Amino acid sequence: MAQSLFITLKDVQPDCQIDVLAPAWSFSLLERMPEVANAIAMPLSHGQFALLDRIKLGIKLRAEGYYQAIVLPNSWKSALIPYFANIPVRTGYIGECRWGLLNDARKLDKSLLTMTVHRFVALGLPNSVQLPPEYPIPGLVINPNQQNAVIEKFNLTQSAEILALCPGAEYGPAKRWPASYYAEVARHKIDQGWQVWLFGSDKDKEAAEQINKKVDGRCIDFTGRTSLAEAVDLMSLVNIVVTNDSGLMHVAAALDKKIIALYGSSDPNFTPPLNAKAHVISLNLDCSPCFKRECPLGHTRCLTDIKPDQVINVI
Repeated sequence: MAQSLFITLKDVQPDCQIDVLAPAWSFSLLERMPEVANAIAMPLSHGQFALLDRIKLGIKLRAEGYYQAIVLPNSWKSALIPYFANIPVRTGYIGECRWGLLNDARKLDKSLLTMTVHRFVALGLPNSVQLPPEYPIPGLVINPNQQNAVIEKFNLTQSAEILALCPGAEYGPAKRWPASYYAEVARHKIDQGWQVWLFGSDKDKEAAEQINKKVDGRCIDFTGRTSLAEAVDLMSLVNIVVTNDSGLMHVAAALDKKIIALYGSSDPNFTPPLNAKAHVISLNLDCSPCFKRECPLGHTRCLTDIKPDQVINVI
């Protein structure tokens, strides 16, 4: 979603140079965004305060001569590095009382900026712009040499139809469609001659193993076997992606894939896949979106009532 901001900045100021301070794990995504000139590793993990480290990094960045910093997180500590870097224009939402740290502090009107992407893009435009702003669609650039490299590494035989399944969601089980349902979809498509590839991190291996066991091991399981860069390049080869609301969903959207996105505890109106080809399935129960990691009612009907046949019909 941040890429929509980067594209907006380039549209407004074509000659601007955009450097991004971000966790090192995200560099393989930033490298595939042509708007980004440089990626700078954020040495601190989420939730870590480390004031002295933030001051040191800010002082180090002074030499770069940045004109503006746009702070996407709303936390107080996230505004410290631009402040100590002496960046003249420091833009962000007021958040946790960040007056002083930000000198271009914007008030967030959630009734107008209903989507995360709206909120990001608005920070790249003058404060006087009419809201909500138009937002450009993200697009990751894929190098054919990188595609060929993953094909060779994993000894893949490409077929006409490849279905990707992304059964994980870092946030919690209230965002994960049941593995048994994914398995029914996988079995149906494999029986029709499709290849089915499973994507995810080490944390998703159990779900992937459950899926693969139910289809007699006929899926290709990439969970925990790839870097993020390799996962992106592999996903660029597939035809359709069935996914929970997750980071991989947004990757698939930025790769312009046909997506079936399954929403449970989260809100598809707030963080939808930014892709015209995406088909969102959300039951809009009275109890959802609850934004909880686990179902507070103990039934997770917002996901379990989405049946495999419904997904198969959409495919």
